[in-house]
Amino acid sequence: MPILAFLSSLFGPITEIVTNLHTSDADKLTLQNKLVELQNQVSLKALDYESQLLAAKADIIKAEANGQSWLQRMWRPITMITFLVLVVCDSFGWLKNPLAPQAWSLLQLGLGGYVIGRSAEKVAPAIASAIKGQS
Repeated sequence: MPILAFLSSLFGPITEIVTNLHTSDADKLTLQNKLVELQNQVSLKALDYESQLLAAKADIIKAEANGQSWLQRMWRPITMITFLVLVVCDSFGWLKNPLAPQAWSLLQLGLGGYVIGRSAEKVAPAIASAIKGQS
């Protein structure tokens, strides 16, 4: 999750500043503990947001899959199968013009949306509960 890496990069310099303060070790430990608590709270909020975002995306896909129209239910699979056929044809040199880099990016995005989105949906609650347990 890029947001967790971003949060870590934010808190890293702050932790270094606290470490280099010219104060007693007890004061440094107190500041470091409060900083870790704050980082955990911010991370928990970010994970909660990511979890809600994934749930909303899953709801959209479920609504499309249960839709009344055949096209509404099938447009994502048809799109991904079309790109798969194009990739196979491109790999064997059967296309008059090779696929543009944007087509490969779109394919990665589409596959990532299904695979990574589903994985993150399963893992995010476990990470959130682990962070809650540390606080």
